Amino acid sequence: MALLGTGAIAMWWDIAPDMRATFEHWHTHEHFPERMAVPGFLRGSRWAACDGGEGFFVMYELQAYETLTSAGYRARLNAPTPWSTQLMPHHRNMVRSQCKVLASCGGALSGYILTVRLGPRADGEARLRDRLGALARTIAGQPGTAAAHLLQTRTPDIAATAEQKIRGGGDAEADWIFLACGYEPEALRRLAGGALSDEALHLVGADPGIAIVRGMYSLSHSNTAHDVG
Repeated sequence: MALLGTGAIAMWWDIAPDMRATFEHWHTHEHFPERMAVPGFLRGSRWAACDGGEGFFVMYELQAYETLTSAGYRARLNAPTPWSTQLMPHHRNMVRSQCKVLASCGGALSGYILTVRLGPRADGEARLRDRLGALARTIAGQPGTAAAHLLQTRTPDIAATAEQKIRGGGDAEADWIFLACGYEPEALRRLAGGALSDEALHLVGADPGIAIVRGMYSLSHSNTAHDVG
């Protein structure tokens, strides 16, 4: 499996331009090392919107889905540092999905990533999973692209954490998430307009009643647990 474990956290948010430098300093030098010190956290990656806007995509790769409910992670979420307490309210339009990895092919990281948030029809879940799994295998070997991963949100039944409360309450969630990584952004744009277009996804089981949301991002920073140990 290309991703380092069978669990993941996928997140999207906006940071205002006047807070961006402070955010990136904190996220790189305090927050990532803090998260990578939690048992079961294997790698984190931060990606910035390719259009130069305010958006970021962040993914944590977890040894297992059960890491999401581990004592170490819950303790960290409920004891934010002073710097985290200062920065958390600036995470706007937060979407935070706690996921199981359904499929993962190819190298896990590249210079660019296309994120697609979608959901299956009630009668189309198995078909959509099969088709996106097959697409992931194809993407992993195409010119310009290097990997693809399919995640499914399965939110653990735990109480709201201190970090969530600082951000103002409950975070929004995606349903299913398809990630395509590559070294040529144009190859990812072709996917967005082709095999990952609304029409193509609806044909293979995506629910037309759930908005399909895409984003293109470039890699900004990454750490593994070994980097900060």
